[in-house]
Parts: sequence; C-alpha cells; structure tokens
Amino acid sequence: MSAAFVKLKKDEIFFMQKAKPGRGQRVAEQIARDLAEIIPLEVRDPRVGLVTITGCEITPDYAHARVFTVIGSDPAQCEAGLAAAAGMLRNKIFKKLRIHTVPTLHFVHDTSVERGFEMDRVINEAMRQTRAVETNEADEESK
Repeated sequence: MSAAFVKLKKDEIFFMQKAKPGRGQRVAEQIARDLAEIIPLEVRDPRVGLVTITGCEITPDYAHARVFTVIGSDPAQCEAGLAAAAGMLRNKIFKKLRIHTVPTLHFVHDTSVERGFEMDRVINEAMRQTRAVETNEADEESK
C-alpha cells in the first residue's frame, strides 16, 4: 500500500496511508445487514409491516445512507414509520458498528423488484408471441 506525504512544518513529514478501496461499500452492506436484524426486533410502530432491506448506499463522508426497502403493505405508511424510527435505528447501528460517523438513515422504496417482474412479464409475452408465429409458419409450411 502506498503512503502519501504531508508536510506539516519545516522538516516534519507525516505519513498518511490511503483509505482502503471499497470501505464505504463494506460499511453500507454491514448497515443493511444490521438493519435487517434490528427492524423486526426493535421497531414497534404498527405502520411498519414486513420490510425487506434490498440494499444501502452511503455517501463518501458517511453522513447519509439511503436504505432501499421492499415493503409488503402500504409503502407510504411504512416509510413514514421507518422515518420515525430512523433515529433509534441509527443509535442501534452506532452501538453495533463502532465507527466514528454513523450516517443519517433515509429509507427509500426499491422499485427494482417490481421492474424485474415487469421485465419478466414482457419477456414471457414476447416469447409467447414468437412461439405463436413459429407455430403458424410451421402449419403453413406443412400445407
């Protein structure tokens, strides 16, 4: 690992190591894992139903984290309940992670699962139409 040199005063040199690449991503993944454990056990808000954590993105300064969720019930109510519990969840994560800066949590409904189902439906429809055209062509050729 290479080190950077920072000159503080005359003839004083401080060696500063570069940050490990991917640390932010590892912290974000750990936050997502911890939230997946904490939410079902600690959040007592009736608006928060079944919640699945699909991912987490964290800013480079660790100030904010967007937590992507898939929600079984009403997404707007559940996000409001999660937003109300965000401070308590942040405190629990701080106790588990023991890092200097724990990000402020922002819960966002993840639409990637719904888009995946929609793409699957479109692909199946296209395959069904392709099979129908191939069947019609085969019937015409056999006549």
